[in-house]
Amino acid sequence: MLLSLQVVNYVLIDSLETSFPEGLIIITGQTGAGKSILLGALSLLLGGKADASMVGPKGENCVVEGVFSVASDDEIRSILLSNDLEVSEKLTIRRVLGRSGRSRSFINDEPVTLGVLQELAGHLVDIHSQNQTLSLSDPSFRLRILDTFAGNAELLSAAGSAWEELQGLVRQREELASKLSRLSLEREYSEARFRRLDEAGLKEGELEELEEEQKRLAHAEDIKTHLYAAEQAFDSEEFSLVASLKDAEKQLLKASSFIPSLEELSARLSSARLELEDIQEEISAQSSKVSVSPERLQAVEDRLSVLYDLMKRFDVRTIGELIAERDALSSELFDESALRDRLEDLDKSISKARQVYDKASASLHESRLKACKPLAESIMSGLRFLELEKALFSVELTAAPEGPKGTDAVRLLFSSGGHSPVDVSKCASGGELSRIMLCLKAVMARNMAMPTMVFDEIDTGVSGSAADKMGSMICELGADMQVFAITHLPQVAAKGKAHYLVTKSDDVTSISRLDEDGRVGELARMLSGSVITEAAIANAKALLA
Repeated sequence: MLLSLQVVNYVLIDSLETSFPEGLIIITGQTGAGKSILLGALSLLLGGKADASMVGPKGENCVVEGVFSVASDDEIRSILLSNDLEVSEKLTIRRVLGRSGRSRSFINDEPVTLGVLQELAGHLVDIHSQNQTLSLSDPSFRLRILDTFAGNAELLSAAGSAWEELQGLVRQREELASKLSRLSLEREYSEARFRRLDEAGLKEGELEELEEEQKRLAHAEDIKTHLYAAEQAFDSEEFSLVASLKDAEKQLLKASSFIPSLEELSARLSSARLELEDIQEEISAQSSKVSVSPERLQAVEDRLSVLYDLMKRFDVRTIGELIAERDALSSELFDESALRDRLEDLDKSISKARQVYDKASASLHESRLKACKPLAESIMSGLRFLELEKALFSVELTAAPEGPKGTDAVRLLFSSGGHSPVDVSKCASGGELSRIMLCLKAVMARNMAMPTMVFDEIDTGVSGSAADKMGSMICELGADMQVFAITHLPQVAAKGKAHYLVTKSDDVTSISRLDEDGRVGELARMLSGSVITEAAIANAKALLA
């Protein structure tokens, strides 16, 4: 239930703050006073479309804030908990809209997304606007009426979950089948590439080793010549460097008996000789490793040619990248087998999910089928109360494409003269549509347990005693819930528990609650126009009485 509403800088509303009681609340005002603006502010608060043009001239933002009583509403409690919001008996909802067109939403001062606000608003207020009779041609609205009347919330939830599960599996299968198709088309090509890499016997670091060996083999004769010359510098038939150094070392050692410092030079020479001997041995070892082998050189160059060709063909620069490509192809070829197994598993899962969905849809269909006749009778009862005594109204199910709400579509058929009913959106007049919508909304209100309902001139096209009875029906709804009725009909306005008047002065819209005398004056204005007569006043008092 809406306890209070505060609007700041919204279109023509400078600043407005008012509270609301339970029961039927009447809102009236002259054409152009701003009743639709007030309703627009409420719609914005409940997650409606935001537009920068809604921001008034008195600041950079407009703010709409409402306080709602939500005691013991389990669905609202669930929404709050699932979004980590505080659960309380009162909710303060605020929406702030800037000139950029961007808005921010808050629940109990906690920022929330627009989606959360809209989900919550769906359990707080139902607004019937003047053009909502167009919804009678909307398949989803028709289905919603029947499901609300039948109490199909749990069945709808089951069908929706089953549909989501089924569609998820179907999407997975389509993606998998597409991937398998692609793999099948490329399989022969991928297998050839894999075989080429696999048969190459690739090893990490092989290329660098082969390139070094190729250089050694290609220049083997030059290398051996240079190493031989180096060896000869150490020891030849005419001269031995190591022997000469050894002899010099002995001579220095002998002389050190006369000059002690020469002993250190002898030791240094010994150390140098030992290092040179080690170098000589390493040169000899390297020389022995170098072999002149045209056969091995050819084998190395052939292997390098294979590796270079593979790297060029696969557009890589290292053997490591070739190995990675080989492993990727191996995984891809192996995956095809695994994917086919996965496809079989998915087919089994889809079959089971299909059975669950079909069962849920069948349960929904059966429930809807049972509710068609009682719903039609309830609507006809209301229509006859609203002075459409010969009216016929029926509800029929037709087949519809599969979806989250089952496989049914709803036809609403109407005849005002008692003849064969046809589609309601094609045969009813404006006044008849207003009465039909009121009856449908009354049915929905009784079954939805919606705390607040707003009727925006639902009585359009209706007058006289029929208008009075519409007022009585709306008043009856107000006995169990909070109902706002924006109306131009005094017969409806007289029914309210509380009456608010919307006025505009100097292009600023305001709203105020009328006392008893104020209600008489407003009803008299609605009855007589700009000049209020004594007869109109007497008539207004009679209506209120």
